[in-house]
Amino acid sequence: TASMVGIVEAQREAHLWFFIPQIIGVVIYFIAGVAETNRAPFDLAEAETELVSGFHTEYSGMRFGIYFIAEYANMLIVSAVATTMFFGGWLRPFPNVSWLAFLDIFNYILPGEWGPFMSGLMWVIIKVSGFIFLYYWIRATFPRYRYDQLMSIGWKCLLPLALANIMATGALLLWLGQTGA
Repeated sequence: TASMVGIVEAQREAHLWFFIPQIIGVVIYFIAGVAETNRAPFDLAEAETELVSGFHTEYSGMRFGIYFIAEYANMLIVSAVATTMFFGGWLRPFPNVSWLAFLDIFNYILPGEWGPFMSGLMWVIIKVSGFIFLYYWIRATFPRYRYDQLMSIGWKCLLPLALANIMATGALLLWLGQTGA
């Protein structure tokens, strides 16, 4: 399904977050997300002036602030999509295990629909924060790639791995008879 709610509900019904059967897809998505948001080690300096602060050296004041906020908003969106697609979205860990219901603490504190809403919001914030931490950790750990290294990773490693993952997943679903038709 293309519905984000449907994807999260499918993870609840399967008793399994999708990162477990699709670990290769998660890794490829995250690497592509880091590269798409132009974060180190995938930010390519193209001129001497960009070695200091990238293309931001040409901007100051409000323009710089808008670019800066847009980059972090992009990181937030990539993390939120990864949380929804692969890590159960607003679901707590093991949502079908009844003795872990205490993890949805807001269900006991807030009345009506506010309890599940705040519990779901809490889990999304925790999961997205984990991805944002990964962004910072990768930036602090890995050196920048050269242009030729980045192209080699993208075209020689990630693209063939992604295509093989798509074909293997499709073949497995056909073999199991779960085509969705």
